[in-house]
Amino acid sequence: MAREKFSQIYARAAERKGGEAVLESMLATPLSAEQLELIGDDRWLAAFTQKVFQSGISWQVVRNKWPNFEEVFFGFDIEKMLLMPTEMWERKATEPAIIRHLAKVMTIPENAHMIHAAAVEYGSFSSMVANWPQDDITGLWRYLKKHGKRLGGNTGPYTLRIMGKDTFILSGDVEAYLRQTGIIDGGRDTQKSLTAAQSAFSEWQQESGRPLCQISQIIAFSCGDNRV
Repeated sequence: MAREKFSQIYARAAERKGGEAVLESMLATPLSAEQLELIGDDRWLAAFTQKVFQSGISWQVVRNKWPNFEEVFFGFDIEKMLLMPTEMWERKATEPAIIRHLAKVMTIPENAHMIHAAAVEYGSFSSMVANWPQDDITGLWRYLKKHGKRLGGNTGPYTLRIMGKDTFILSGDVEAYLRQTGIIDGGRDTQKSLTAAQSAFSEWQQESGRPLCQISQIIAFSCGDNRV
């Protein structure tokens, strides 16, 4: 099956959303590499933790409790996280001010170790993320899944998007489109599917000159049930 031109996808998305101006107003803008490098590594740990807790729990409930998380976990200061013994983490997990979930709380020290290791190698976790090549963004997903805790699936990619790193997302609509057009046909997170998706997005990026996040959004807006 011939790959659909991005211009066709864009035209369909614009028609569904009520015109190009409306569509453009709905698109995200990623941060530059220079802006990403300014993000403190504690903010990455906070973002990963928030996204882990939002998995299977109301996002709004987590947001409402978030100031308590920041206080209980010392602002997610990486050095402090690395120094806390296991029994202290177990006590923290029983704090009524946060959402009490030991398994999710225990992702914090593991992801702190991942961030610290990257900082040792690259200067900061932010520097690693900022300079990760766009034509291998799924490689960054795999890094998070391999070295982090509970950062597989869409958890890692969504966190990257929220923090401003340019990435596409294999949301339900995007995955459905890739399957309908024969770009992927196996498990979503297999090496074969991720490589095929990366190749398609890189081609659309070369065609359109747009960031990956906008291409991903436009594809989602071009199909599924999300009409005006």
